[in-house]
Order: sequence, then C-alpha cells, then structure tokens
Amino acid sequence: MKSRRRFIKNTSMICLGAGLVPNELFVSSASAATGAGELLTEARYYDKLAHRKIKCVLCPRECVIDDLERGYCGVRENRGGTYYTLVHSRPCTAHIDPIEKKPLFHFMPASMAFSIATVGCNVECKFCQNWQISQVRPEQIRNYDMPPEVIAEYAKEKKCKSIAYTYTEPVIFTEYMYDCAVAGNERDVASVMISNGYINPKPMKDLSKVLRAVKIDLKAFTEKFYRNLVAGELKPVLDTLVLLREMDIWTEIVYLVIPSHNDDPNELKQMCQWIVSELGADVPVHFTRFYPQYRLKNLPPTPISTLESTRKIAQDAGINFCYIGNVPQHGGENTYCPSCNKMLIKRRGYIILENNITGNRCANCQQEIPGIWS
Repeated sequence: MKSRRRFIKNTSMICLGAGLVPNELFVSSASAATGAGELLTEARYYDKLAHRKIKCVLCPRECVIDDLERGYCGVRENRGGTYYTLVHSRPCTAHIDPIEKKPLFHFMPASMAFSIATVGCNVECKFCQNWQISQVRPEQIRNYDMPPEVIAEYAKEKKCKSIAYTYTEPVIFTEYMYDCAVAGNERDVASVMISNGYINPKPMKDLSKVLRAVKIDLKAFTEKFYRNLVAGELKPVLDTLVLLREMDIWTEIVYLVIPSHNDDPNELKQMCQWIVSELGADVPVHFTRFYPQYRLKNLPPTPISTLESTRKIAQDAGINFCYIGNVPQHGGENTYCPSCNKMLIKRRGYIILENNITGNRCANCQQEIPGIWS
C-alpha cells in the first residue's frame, strides 16, 4: 500500500494515457471538471462500522477505511462515516470504438461502442497498458462532467449500439456504470463491461440486470501470478465467471499470454479444461499477444508460435471459439463454424471483411452460433 501511495503521489497531474485523449466531439459535449470533489455520490456497497469507519464490500479487497481516508482504488472516500464515490459522472476519457476492439467478437459485429472510463483500478497489473489513468487519483487528471443521461444520449446520437465501460477498471465506478446502463437501456443502447472480474457477487448480480455482455480479463490460472503481477486474487475472478454463466450474461474471456509468466502448457491446459467444465465449450477465449510496457519491460513480445500452440491447447480441450489477438491478419482472428469449419466472420484487425452468419446460424450448415448478433 505504501509503494502504491508513493507512486500515486509522484505521478501528479500527468497526461491522459496514449491514445486515450477524449475526442473532439466528446470534449465539445462536456465541461471540464478539474476537481473530483465537486460532485459526491454515496457509494452503494459498504457497511458502516464504529468510530466513523466503513467497510467497502464492492470488491474482494473489502477495505476497512477510516474517516477522510480512501480505499485501495483511490476513487472512493469515507467522509464522516458515509462512503462516497468521487468519479460518478466524471469520465476522464471517451472514444467511439469498434466493438471488436474490446474485444467482443460474438456481440453485434461491426457495430460501434461509445467507450468511457474514469480514473482508478482495484488491482495494479505490472503490464497495464493504461496505467496513466488506472493508477492515479481523480484530482490528478482532467475529468469531464458527463451524467449518465448525457452519455446515453451521446451514444444514441452517434449511432453507437452500445456503451462500453473500459480502459481502466469499471468495477471501481460501479454506480456510474449502472446508472449509464439504465439510461442507455431506456434509449435502446446496450451496455458492455470490460473488466478484470475482481468484484463481489452482490454488485455483479446487480450489474447483470442492466448489462448485455461482459468481457473478463483472466490474467493467469495461478494465485502466484495474481499475487506477484496483479496484486489481486484468482479465485474471485473465477467465481465471477461462474456467476456470469449462472446469470446468463454473454461473456468472453481474454488471456494475455506473457512469456515465462503464464504460458506454461500444463497450466493452460488446466485452465481450458476448467473453462469447458464450468462455463461451457462455447465461451469465446481470446489469446492475445503481450508487448512490454509499464513495469514489465524486460520481456520480449509473445512469440506468435506460442499463441498458436496455446490456441491449439484450447481447441484440444474442447473450446469451440479460440482467437489470437494483437496479431493483425492472422487466421486466428476469424470465427469458424464448430460444425462444418466454414469461415463465418473474416477479420482484419477491427475490420469485418466477411460475415456468413445468418440470424444466429452458420449460412452453410445451419449450426447455431452462440452470441448476440443483432
């Protein structure tokens, strides 16, 4: 905790993450808000304790927080025994992205998602690609005043079929995400959560009532990896995946393959067997290429051969939809029918070149293809 606070203190007023500067249309619709304290919204998941302390029950950390202190995520503060989120209606960045960028491959292909994030995260991945906004506090960066109704109206106006909560960790802005999803649903705009899955069951169940899809970053299949490289835990993430299955929420998994850390074939085999056993063979799994960044710069990018062998392990375990990510124009980007093996969706990066799914079935053999296609 001390090292995290020291890092945050030394990273004052930094710029937004590379590639995440709000676009001009977004800025023109929002007013800058330099301080997070201008808008306080009471948090929804905490218990009041003696002596004006509180216990946050949003994520498995369950921080016990003294008066005028914040939780690990840095965006929720105890004021006199009442817990507040400091980032409701305060996104720090927003973009219109292809849904394939999330990545969600079985959810409204070729549609656009209005993607938003606030600062903060409830873990600290040493390989985080958006650490400039995930590892700072609200007052250290420029935020925008964008209430849920404004977010939903903007998404609808720009013909986005969904709002995506992404870039940082949406668990830490749960209240804002929920309210935006409600506003979006009222306007026929779906919501998708791009998450690490490190959340307690009650808030996840509540979110499941308003979300259409969730992408979970399953970062490894060992507690050692989560402890050393994520500052988190594996089991709560697995529990979230099982819960999403029980709640019948469309779910896809991303697994960033990091050389020498989570690419052991035996561990990968165990993970894939667990996925088939606990979640089913139809959950899409994206094996993506690692590039050195943040605090993990001493490793090379993942060899493409490693990604290919990992995909083969998943296929042999019975997973029907296995993808290779961050390798443009690789055949592993495409969707194939598990019955006749016909190419159903041909991709080049985030671009759909060909779509042979009719309704929700393979145009060749009529095999039903799981997903949300419209």
